[in-house]
Amino acid sequence: MQPLPFIGRLHAYEFVTLVLSMVLIFVESIISIITLALPTPIIGFFYRGSRRAFNHLSSPAGRRSRNKKKNVSSPIAQAQDFVELCALYGYYAEEHIVQTGDGYLLGLHRLGWRKGEEHVRVNSGPDSLKKKVVYMHHGLLMNSDVWVCITEKERVLPFLLVEQGYDVWLGNNRGNKYSKKSINCSPADVKFWNFSMDQFAFHDIPDSVNYILETTHQSSLSYIGFSQGTAQAFAALSVSPPLNDKIDVFIALAPAMSPKGVFSSVVDTFVKASPNLLFLAFGRRAILGSATMWQAILYPPIFVRLIDMSLTFLFNWRGQNISPHQKLAAYPHLYSFTSTKSVVHWFQIMRNAKFQMYDDEVQGPLSFSTGGKYYKVAKFPTRNIKTPIVLVYGGSDSLVDINVMLQQLPAHTTAKEVSHYEHLDFLWASTVDKLVFPHVFQALDTYTDPEKRRTHQRLQPPAQLMNRPSFSAPYTTDEDAYDSPTSPLASRKFSENLPSISSRIPSTPTSTTDRVIASAKEPQSPAASHLTGKTAGWWSSDEIGGTDVERARESTPSPRPGSRGTPDHLKDNYGLKGISLGASRPVGGVSKGEVEIGVGAGSGAEGRKKKKAKKKEGD
Repeated sequence: MQPLPFIGRLHAYEFVTLVLSMVLIFVESIISIITLALPTPIIGFFYRGSRRAFNHLSSPAGRRSRNKKKNVSSPIAQAQDFVELCALYGYYAEEHIVQTGDGYLLGLHRLGWRKGEEHVRVNSGPDSLKKKVVYMHHGLLMNSDVWVCITEKERVLPFLLVEQGYDVWLGNNRGNKYSKKSINCSPADVKFWNFSMDQFAFHDIPDSVNYILETTHQSSLSYIGFSQGTAQAFAALSVSPPLNDKIDVFIALAPAMSPKGVFSSVVDTFVKASPNLLFLAFGRRAILGSATMWQAILYPPIFVRLIDMSLTFLFNWRGQNISPHQKLAAYPHLYSFTSTKSVVHWFQIMRNAKFQMYDDEVQGPLSFSTGGKYYKVAKFPTRNIKTPIVLVYGGSDSLVDINVMLQQLPAHTTAKEVSHYEHLDFLWASTVDKLVFPHVFQALDTYTDPEKRRTHQRLQPPAQLMNRPSFSAPYTTDEDAYDSPTSPLASRKFSENLPSISSRIPSTPTSTTDRVIASAKEPQSPAASHLTGKTAGWWSSDEIGGTDVERARESTPSPRPGSRGTPDHLKDNYGLKGISLGASRPVGGVSKGEVEIGVGAGSGAEGRKKKKAKKKEGD
């Protein structure tokens, strides 16, 4: 007899921890209710008390350091919204509203003007200034503020894109700070919060993209996502073929697809045993609503310490690449509302190790499992994505399993590693402008420039090379045996046919490394692929262009404001690794006598000329 799905997975100490966690959640809920009823002077009293206690316990050097940076971080931390954050740096931002197909009203923000261009018409008709469009999307429990709540302008990616001549749009998920409205129901109703990543993929992303393209009179745009913003794009592109034609390139920062789980074994066991237990802990509306309460009553440095401790406990992130004053500026903007159901969806993905749609028929804690014989949860078919994909991930990010991710993505995917980066570093690290932004600019230059994109398309491998290689394996009746990254067959298939990242890329603690996914100049037999360490049917743009994968130097300067493409000095440092292609030459060919049949340009014409010349000699 099979063990009970919930009881059989928890040890005695984990049951005790579970009970204590539920008690703490209950106590926090009571405190939150009491805080809402307290008058403002009482809340101010608690705030001042926490400030005095923190200053008393901290060192004099720490107090001097905070006071020195206070003038930088405080205005950003106290800014009320996206428009105000942009105004701090002198940028004008527009606010837009898009209605989704199921009635939610989503807030969009637009940065389309350099300083001094505020009165110029941009992408507004035939006589307006034409600019390429970039769309940026935030992560889980966030909103568009996270892209601009940064203490130095040189590290604000939207501002740099604007200065390079892009029309930049930033999206928001339903339920968050800017999208907490629907024409069908109120946020006070449980129905309003009945959404998961499925709704983000089928409505929020495609409806936002369509609105932006209609407003700007453009046929396509470039997509930059962070964390869950990448997962939503993976899902949306996989289920909507027309959307692939509307996105030139998908740049995924700290990509998320099928995380292994959380770092804390107790929490990981708790949520994987039965993800629906989160509904018991947090209800069926917004999750972690008490976060705003703690922010209101705690002195900012204490709130920062609390967030850091939580991130270390859950994900083992240390936050050493983010400066203390950047945390003081950004952490007040870190949290935004989302549904408990969307978090439950993530734990279903972790539990099943599959990037799947929400499971509405998940079994209860006391039900017996019948396996997958009669019911299969639909997976997002991410291998069907046709849009070029560029992954930029952190080597110290516990939420990224790059091998599993690459197994689920198409062969034209390109991956780049920043070896010592964690998840949030891709937003706020002190060196993000040197180690991450050059990859973003390079990808945009390659896939949004018409001439460069035509060159890239000419050098794409033949259709038969783009197909996934076939694998011989013992017969199985489980159709997901090869797709599940935890199955023995999948592990053997992947390890035998896909070279590991560590074996193909040198890595240092402080350098950015690139990884090209598709890698074979011409079709190889299984024997040849075994000798070369490359899977049959894989193809590399680096080999075609004659450029080897090399390390990027860490000391790359930030791009020049006002330039429209990647500056020349960045190209010198970062080269054309993985994304841009080198000189065109034949991928493969067959020679027979004097008549040449090949893929390269002109090979067929030369063969026909030689054949005609030979025929004339015979006559």
